[in-house]
Amino acid sequence: MVSHAQWKLSRDRKVAQGLAESAETARQREEIRLAFELGQAVYDRRSELGISQTELARRAGMTQPQVSKLELGGTVPTVPLLARLARAMESELTLKLVGETSHVVFAAQHHEAA
Repeated sequence: MVSHAQWKLSRDRKVAQGLAESAETARQREEIRLAFELGQAVYDRRSELGISQTELARRAGMTQPQVSKLELGGTVPTVPLLARLARAMESELTLKLVGETSHVVFAAQHHEAA
């Protein structure tokens, strides 16, 4: 027979484990959302430039399948890769993270008059 104290301890452990799993699930969802947003931003800028995935891959030192996976949100790029992509797409990268929201844009570079 299980005492009330043992039952309560077991229940509290299960609740704590459930909360930890919820936090992990939220972290995974956030990572997936950011990966998708980054991929969409790459796709949007590449399309704006009228270049193929193969051409972007060549310019950025990647392979076409890597570009495809990135655009589909299947990978989270590193900061150095983001820098290479921005250069390859003649772009400025804006990544704004505020609380639960984010905004990612690869925009044409603005050249200042000399």
